[in-house]
Amino acid sequence: MIDKETLPRLPVDQAEWNALEAEFGPRMWAVARAFGLSAADAADAVQAAWLRLVESIDRIRDPARIGAWLVTTTRHEALLLCRKGRAVTPTHSPPEPGEADAGDPALAVLSADEARRLWRAVDALDEPCRTLLRLLVTAPESGYARIAARLGLPIGSVGPMRGRCLGRLRKLVEAER
Repeated sequence: MIDKETLPRLPVDQAEWNALEAEFGPRMWAVARAFGLSAADAADAVQAAWLRLVESIDRIRDPARIGAWLVTTTRHEALLLCRKGRAVTPTHSPPEPGEADAGDPALAVLSADEARRLWRAVDALDEPCRTLLRLLVTAPESGYARIAARLGLPIGSVGPMRGRCLGRLRKLVEAER
């Protein structure tokens, strides 16, 4: 059983909620936009994740992992919007620099630049490679069955196609260097 006394408290007042949003909101937005959602649809996904937190606050077992919970919930909400056939527009927003880069501004700039170049190369790929690679990165928990259904492919072709698409991506990235 979890010792509730040793765990951080979940937010109970407005200042704590604001701090929680300031800390995890940008990451949640990055996850939603990585699905290619429009700004309005990304806002819906993020808002739905916050609503799920309010609905589930008394069932959160490990408040120290609330950030991971919010990001995962945002990913699920964005995936639901994609499945409902909402308009999807490509986005060129690179992922946020890794937390390891936060202490070194030069490394953070280089990482962000590398991420932008990589996402530009992904955008240069033909379909279905572009969508396949985006789905593998943004929703890795989806599994090949869901990805195959989303792309209208037999499940057995996802793995080999992934290999071919990664090979094409590697050539594009190497050609740019």
